[in-house]
Amino acid sequence: MRIAFLAAPEGVEQVELTEPWQAARDAGHEPVLVSTKPGEIQAFNHLDKADTFPVDEVVADASADSFGGLVLPGGVANPDFLRMDAKAVAFVKDFFTRGLPVAAICHAPWTLVEADVVRGRELTSWPSLRTDIRNAGGTWVDERVKVCDHGHNKLVTSRKPDDLKAFCETYLEVFAEETRQAA
Repeated sequence: MRIAFLAAPEGVEQVELTEPWQAARDAGHEPVLVSTKPGEIQAFNHLDKADTFPVDEVVADASADSFGGLVLPGGVANPDFLRMDAKAVAFVKDFFTRGLPVAAICHAPWTLVEADVVRGRELTSWPSLRTDIRNAGGTWVDERVKVCDHGHNKLVTSRKPDDLKAFCETYLEVFAEETRQAA
């Protein structure tokens, strides 16, 4: 399965990109880095610059129907940049419209708020997003991993890098389950 990993040109939390990416690879999937601009993205270890990663596809040219699911890594700046890009927001929303599974960790639900897809859903995130999620019609919970089956797709969310092991295991299980049900 091709899995889109959406990240802005700057500001993604490196470990929240690399660990889910490697987990997808280890499970036999094809992770694809999608960004708002071609070239490379600059990852961060919290506030310090870390590694760069090559962009595989530009969001303006990408389509949700060419993927089996979407992973939204966090970092404070990453979702803030993404939610200001109309094409990135539309790309995210399209996964929900098409009933495809989505996974988001840490600050990534900010992009979900902007895409107006949290209404009626239970999800978790970094605690500072709690009010934003509630104001967008979602229910915020403080859990390592939350799977919400609302509508015709599943949303997997986690709070922070410490939750990555559980996040990776859960999102891969949910994505595999969704693929089996679609077949």
